[in-house]
Amino acid sequence: MRVGQQSGYDRFVIEFGGGVPSYTVTRQPNATFTRSPKGDQVTLEGSAGVLIVINSVNNWTSYSGPTAFHPQYPYLRQALLAENFEGYQQWALGIQGSPCLRVSLFTSPNRLVVDIAAG
Repeated sequence: MRVGQQSGYDRFVIEFGGGVPSYTVTRQPNATFTRSPKGDQVTLEGSAGVLIVINSVNNWTSYSGPTAFHPQYPYLRQALLAENFEGYQQWALGIQGSPCLRVSLFTSPNRLVVDIAAG
């Protein structure tokens, strides 16, 4: 996982060792998320949120990368691994305002990219 900033947009990247598993990227009107499997809630910085759910993650127990980012970018304010349990991962993004989202897949290496940009 990594974050970055480009001219006009902020970027959240999830890189995979194999193919990209199935996923969903969903906006939400606030930056409060439910952490699974515990069920407790966490509120991230920002006025809205984006939830990225990744299904059937291979070797999910071996993930040892960063689990939180606090970049304070114009649109992407904070990111948190809200779930890493039994092959599912949920990444919660706290975003500012109502920016546009662009979701892309890239290869070499395989990665899921979420760009967050001004409307």
